Amino acid sequence: MANEEWGPLAGLIGTWEGGEGVDTSFHNEEGKIGETPYFEKTTFKPFGPVANGRQELYGLDYRTAAWRKGEENDNPFHTEVGYWLWDAAGQQVMRCFMVPRGSVIIAGGTAAPDAASFTMTAALGVNTYGILSNQYLDENAKTTKYDCSISIDGETFSYDETTVYDHYLTKEPVIHTDRNTLKLVSREA
Repeated sequence: MANEEWGPLAGLIGTWEGGEGVDTSFHNEEGKIGETPYFEKTTFKPFGPVANGRQELYGLDYRTAAWRKGEENDNPFHTEVGYWLWDAAGQQVMRCFMVPRGSVIIAGGTAAPDAASFTMTAALGVNTYGILSNQYLDENAKTTKYDCSISIDGETFSYDETTVYDHYLTKEPVIHTDRNTLKLVSREA
C-alpha cells in the first residue's frame, strides 16, 4: 500500500503516545475553568479507497483515549472514535469523530498532499464541516465552533484544538482547548 494515497495524513499511520497533554475546560465540580494534564494513546489504521461517485477518499480509522496524569490505570476521562479522510482531487482533509457524550463533528480544511501541517474547522448550523449534539448538550452546553491545527514531524505529531460552547452556567462562551505532542510507538496500527 503506497502511503502517498493518504496525502498529508500518511505520516499519522501507526500508534502514538504522548504525556504532555493539557486540557483547559470548564470543570463542573468547581464551577470554573481549570487545567487537566493528561496522557494519550491514539491509533490510526489506513483504509481505502472509498468511492463516493466521482470522489475517491483514503482514510484512517482512529481511536484515541486520554487519562488524567496519575490515573493511567483507570478508565480514560476522554475517548473518541472516527475517521480522518483525504480527498486528493479536492485537496480536502477531514476529521469525522464522535465522543461518547453524544457529540459528532465533521471538520475539514484545505491542505497540500505533502503538507506537514494543516487546520480543520467546523461550525454549528452549516451543511458541511458541522457539529451535532444530543438534546441535553444542545440545551446546556451547545458547541458552536471547533478548530484543530495539526503538525506532523517524522516521529512526532502535535495538535492544538479549540472547542467553543455555550454553557448554561456561564455568561460568556467557554473556550475549551486541548493540546498534546505524541511520539510514534509503532508504524503498525
